[in-house]
Amino acid sequence: MNSIVNFNKPYLTGKETTYIEQAVQSMKISGDGMFTKKCHAFFQEKYGFKKCLLTTSCTDALEMAALLINIEPGDEVIMPSFTFVSTANAFVLRGAKIVFADSMPDHPNMDVSLIEALITPKTKAIVPVHYAGVACDMGPIMELAEKYNLFVIEDAAQAIDSYYKGRVLGSIGHLAAFSFHETKNVISGEGGMLVINDQRFIQRAEIIREKGTNRSKFFRGEVDKYGWVDIGSSFLPSDIIAAFLFAQLENIDKIQAKRIEIWDAYYKGLESLGLEGKLGLQLMPTYATNNAHMFFLVLKNQEERDALISFLKARNIHSVFHYLSLHKSDFYQEKHDGRILANCDRYANNLLRLPFFYELSKEQIDNIVESIKSFFSE
Repeated sequence: MNSIVNFNKPYLTGKETTYIEQAVQSMKISGDGMFTKKCHAFFQEKYGFKKCLLTTSCTDALEMAALLINIEPGDEVIMPSFTFVSTANAFVLRGAKIVFADSMPDHPNMDVSLIEALITPKTKAIVPVHYAGVACDMGPIMELAEKYNLFVIEDAAQAIDSYYKGRVLGSIGHLAAFSFHETKNVISGEGGMLVINDQRFIQRAEIIREKGTNRSKFFRGEVDKYGWVDIGSSFLPSDIIAAFLFAQLENIDKIQAKRIEIWDAYYKGLESLGLEGKLGLQLMPTYATNNAHMFFLVLKNQEERDALISFLKARNIHSVFHYLSLHKSDFYQEKHDGRILANCDRYANNLLRLPFFYELSKEQIDNIVESIKSFFSE
């Protein structure tokens, strides 16, 4: 009997606990300690982000973004239906109406060609989600934002170290949100980050993140006392979380190289099934790079997808589906405008994610590939 291959396994680089101990010994383990500052500096130096703020989750980063652009009841926000609920929740919490866009026929990302028809005088923002770390076509999105005076917030939860036409994802929209959940490329267990690319939001972002106070200015010596100056919440992660994350960031190039090696091995092993038309493999647009966040298949229908999940499970291989269509969710289906989003539904029903983590061995990959081939031969 083969040993169990889990869908995910968190990877430890070796210095996580060392840095956590250093954080504890510094006697400053609340937010914005020395490791938080190290993480901020890393992202700003490596990727050229104008301003970074670690948060307790990507969800929190998105909620901060909704506050920063002053989402109010009646505002409309355009986003894909094939995404995690946090993308929508951040704006629904402020009273926004979500206008869902369908996915592309050949990729789960939002179909950019459909966006302009969804814009109304009430539209305030577009939220592209870079699914599987693969860039949405950001050029046309930013052109629409300029034409209609809209904000763009990149949901880059899966898109660390990924690029669009040479520009790093998260640096293109007015704001962006990243995730460091344990299923991501670099992790801190739970954790996220807000990236602020528009200068006008930087000062207020610090205030919102610090419960609506100008506490950050106080600690920099810019004011002699701090007080309540705006709305906000407590979005800061403990410096213990930042210490864990910094150990990961120091090894990001090594992590990325290994993940791309795993992705390529999957693709090479399953390419013949794709060419035979037995399954769909991930498309990589010419404008996007591959950060190897995940490897997914698209089956012909839900029955085949579910059968393959069961087949692999019987061989101790844990594969999983992904998002359910948000426009059909119990919470939002009555609020949806009734448009059929056929491509979104197809991915919700037919997409399957294979095990993917740093320590996935060649033998395990070969076993998974051969098992999938056996499924189709049987």
